[in-house]
Amino acid sequence: MPTEIDPISSLAFSISANKGVYALLLGSGVSRSSKIPTGWEITLDLVRKVAALRGAECEPDPSAWYFATFGKQPDYSELLDVLCKSPAERQQLVRAYLEPSDEERAEGDKQPTPAHRAIANLVKAGFVRVILTTNFDKLTELALHDVGVVPTVLSSVDHIAGALPLVHTACTIIKIHGDYLDTRIRNTASELAEYPEEFKHLLDRVFDEYGLIVCGWSAEWDDALRAALVRAPYRRFSTYWATRGDPGIQAQDLIKRRAAHIVPIGGADAFFSKLGELVTILESFSQPHPLSTAAAVSSLKKYLSEEKYAIQLDDLVSEETNRVLNVIHGQKFDMSQRDLDSKSLGDRVYAYEAVSTTLVEMAAVAGYWAKPDQLKPWLRSIAKIAQRKHDSGLTALIEFQRYPACLIAYALGLGAVASGNLNVLRELFSIRIVKEHRNDVLAVVALNPIAMFERGTATAKLLPGKERHYLPLNSWLEDYFAPLGDRLFQSDQEYRNGFDELEFLWSLAYAHSIRANDCHFWVPFGNFFYRSDKYSQLMKEFRDSLTEAGDQSPYVLSSIFGTSAQQCVEILDKIEPVAVEWSRHRW
Repeated sequence: MPTEIDPISSLAFSISANKGVYALLLGSGVSRSSKIPTGWEITLDLVRKVAALRGAECEPDPSAWYFATFGKQPDYSELLDVLCKSPAERQQLVRAYLEPSDEERAEGDKQPTPAHRAIANLVKAGFVRVILTTNFDKLTELALHDVGVVPTVLSSVDHIAGALPLVHTACTIIKIHGDYLDTRIRNTASELAEYPEEFKHLLDRVFDEYGLIVCGWSAEWDDALRAALVRAPYRRFSTYWATRGDPGIQAQDLIKRRAAHIVPIGGADAFFSKLGELVTILESFSQPHPLSTAAAVSSLKKYLSEEKYAIQLDDLVSEETNRVLNVIHGQKFDMSQRDLDSKSLGDRVYAYEAVSTTLVEMAAVAGYWAKPDQLKPWLRSIAKIAQRKHDSGLTALIEFQRYPACLIAYALGLGAVASGNLNVLRELFSIRIVKEHRNDVLAVVALNPIAMFERGTATAKLLPGKERHYLPLNSWLEDYFAPLGDRLFQSDQEYRNGFDELEFLWSLAYAHSIRANDCHFWVPFGNFFYRSDKYSQLMKEFRDSLTEAGDQSPYVLSSIFGTSAQQCVEILDKIEPVAVEWSRHRW
């Protein structure tokens, strides 16, 4: 079993948790699979041209021929300087290596790679906003345009002077060595040894203010860029260095200086594709970091301890509620999908649960400890989250938009049952929830699990592993809350009993709240009804309490399903015929 998270997963967590904080530094290796040659490959081709001009044969090893002829290793910058005396000439020479011919275009060569596509998707989703590249090509820009993102491209001093601050652009591409369509590209050793002051200042800001993900850059040739990385004074965020094989000497020095995390990769395409996939998975769940949930619960306990923290309590619950609303009302929870199957429903349930984690944990604590006045933020939270955002789309999911509110209600209720604080349930069941933007209904009606789908249990049976359960969502909830139940109750059996008591009280409160003649009277029962003799045990316990304690029974004092022992007994009597009808559907 692995003892630590692998580097790419760690990077995915960092990107997901710090949206827009990480900048990319891309070298020629990112464009390799597009069949755009690297600097070394261009160097060897230039050697072939030099050999051809001298009437010599340099194959099969152009590098060895060059060394034998000139007494030194071939150098990309020197060759460009010798072959092309002006920047304009150099630009035209490089251009031929970067733009596809008609034949290459037909073969899909020199086009955006899977790495460029994955980067474009990260940009579109807001995870990456700054891209630095030593490449002259336009593959990154093309990939961004294909996903509807128009980047700000800074490739010259003129561009920097008129550019908006980085924080105000959706995406900024900084082409450190220039753009091949601009004759001011930097190729030679002298051009790469020192950058203009404007570029220095820009790089200093990026390396100071952003985390960094390096990929496809060897660090061997770019003196000025190495110097910029070395002089960056702070390390606010981490550096991740993706490398295929062992890093070179210059890269090793920078990795050591920046305390960078090495990410071994097979290639840029596989790396960015996997990274994009992992970030997407994390985003789909929007799982709060465990520390943030623990911190929120710790703060809640403090605010519940004294009445003087009423404002802080309200702010804490409101802020977390708004965070949840911002996510569940976003695009990934739209209703536009055409059909529903077990996987797609399961994914949506997991996503709703993930984004609700902190509120659920907090609600359980509040249900256990809260005094009447301290419940107000929670009642308001549930009412807000229970309001549907969409009234059109896939019918099976319309009502299911209330599922996060159902989760919070169950957590609050379980906490109340665990502490015997039944007055919490009275307030919970009495929340008024806006329904279909025209009228409102009680939470006990709108948030019971059977009401979560417009097609009822038929849709709920698509839940993974629940296809043969008569009450699949109730069963799902019981399993979901089991870990929390271990903290609220002394044993698993006590938790199951507490869950059954909550659902039974929910059924009784539902029966008490509705107005219908006996011919159409119906009550949503819970999992307890399909456990051996559990319904009968609960009925006996409740009747005994009402008989022995009368109006002093906790069920009367909490007025969950009646304000007198007589009214409560009448509700128990009234649901008996419904139980007979339900018993016909036992598996």
